[in-house]
Amino acid sequence: MGARLGMVERMKQSLSLRISQHLALTPQLQQSIRLLQLSTLELNQEVEQLLDENPFLERADDSAEREAFGLEQADTPAVNDEDHGDTVSSGPIDGPSEHVQETSTEAASEESAAVDLASDGDWEGDGSVELAPDDSEWGGDAPPRNGKQDDDEAADATELARAHETLQDHLRQQALALRLAPADRAALLFLVESLNDDGYLEDSLETLAASLAGDDPTQLEELLEHFQLALRLLQQMEPSGVGARSLSECLRLQLQQQMQELPPLPLASTAPQKQDTCGPLRQTLAHALRLIEQPPELLARRDLRRLTQLTGGAGAAGEALTREALALIARLEPKPGRRFVDVERHIITPDVLVQRVGGNASNARFRVMLNPDVMPRLRVHDIYANALKGQRGSGGGTRDSSSHAALQQRLQEARWFIKNIQQRFDTILRVANAIVDRQKNFFVHGELAMRPLVLREIADELGLHESTISRVTTAKYMSTPYGTYELKYFFGSGLGTESGSSASSTAVRALIKQFVGAENPKKPLSDSQLSDMLKEQGIECARRTVAKYRETLKIAPANLRKTL
Repeated sequence: MGARLGMVERMKQSLSLRISQHLALTPQLQQSIRLLQLSTLELNQEVEQLLDENPFLERADDSAEREAFGLEQADTPAVNDEDHGDTVSSGPIDGPSEHVQETSTEAASEESAAVDLASDGDWEGDGSVELAPDDSEWGGDAPPRNGKQDDDEAADATELARAHETLQDHLRQQALALRLAPADRAALLFLVESLNDDGYLEDSLETLAASLAGDDPTQLEELLEHFQLALRLLQQMEPSGVGARSLSECLRLQLQQQMQELPPLPLASTAPQKQDTCGPLRQTLAHALRLIEQPPELLARRDLRRLTQLTGGAGAAGEALTREALALIARLEPKPGRRFVDVERHIITPDVLVQRVGGNASNARFRVMLNPDVMPRLRVHDIYANALKGQRGSGGGTRDSSSHAALQQRLQEARWFIKNIQQRFDTILRVANAIVDRQKNFFVHGELAMRPLVLREIADELGLHESTISRVTTAKYMSTPYGTYELKYFFGSGLGTESGSSASSTAVRALIKQFVGAENPKKPLSDSQLSDMLKEQGIECARRTVAKYRETLKIAPANLRKTL
């Protein structure tokens, strides 16, 4: 009996109250975090995708102009946009230029100006605007996405003249002047399309032929013959060095091209007294051809004595010839396709613009504003939103209710998207203002005046999490009087100084770059010498740290910077 009572005691249920905190990431919060870390290009792709998927979202400048309804309005003169009474106001994101903030030394503690990205109306876009008595809902000719009208379909001659010519276009034009069999022409064009941006042929001829021939050995051998002929023709085209499969082959092709451009040697039987005026250059080119066949590490170190011995030279005359040949090699182009690279692809569009508006060096004032070119103009489609609102009270079956709920969800997604984009640019502007306020000396004197700054300082000042600042400063760019920089560029650790303060690592790198730029090319500064020079400036920087900063600046070691 006692055992049974003990078992009942153990089986009794009990209630307990436990309090815990956890963060629930709602879909809206997840989207806000994701939009915050996107770059400008990725944000544009996200906007385009949602415009295609969500019918309730539209560009603020894509809608047709509203017209008054009725035949009596047919002869009424058109009025300006600002006088149009039935203009839609659903909160477009238009990024007006007045969203700026001036920072000065006296007003360093001013609150950051909030961004009002909605020029008129509210942000909800909830369809509260009644349907206007117009006929725009019956459909109209919407402007094309690319913004071009029918009158612009004809290509402008000046635009065609400025069209970018790629390396492949340049080589194809030269191939048209060659009289080739169809198979050889096809092989040449195939090699042209296989070149990388630098003008090199990365894949071997065997690999290219195998990709076309498959398992047929007869066809593989035939393709190899066509490719070998095509490669010889390709390597004779302009720019010199194109079609090379290695750096040494690229340099060799350029040297051979220069050798062929020299006038022929005078024959002793026809002109015994005539001398070769290009003799010294011809000798230097021949010696340079021998040098590029040597181990590349010797060429990189410019080991004058070892290279002279390997190429059969001796004494001061041999070293002088090697020095001239090395100088000739240094003038060659290691990337023949460099000048054909489309620089437009590498242009960075800044998210924030910083302009100096007045003040002297000690009391400078700067205007910080969002770049309107990167801010999408979005709003909720009023006609669809009002139509959905009108169906809210109408009766219907289960299918109509589910369809209405699905459309209501898409409408809510459109509202969330607009609000999250607003919050994204608001946060970017707040962080940019805080950076300009902290790094004011940089905007006045340049990178040598950069001060140490860490993410936590900006996070504490704005009341945001450090991870949020990290997302904002990644892949976001600021246009300054000294160039365009990523927001993360303004953050850096500090190095100790003799005065007890700290110097920014960015400023130290700029100082190293300045020292190297002013050095004697025949006696370049070593890392130890650079470290000593920094100590003279009161900055404690070890030799290893100098080497690390030098490598980040893509500055070669002292032995490779030495000029012969």
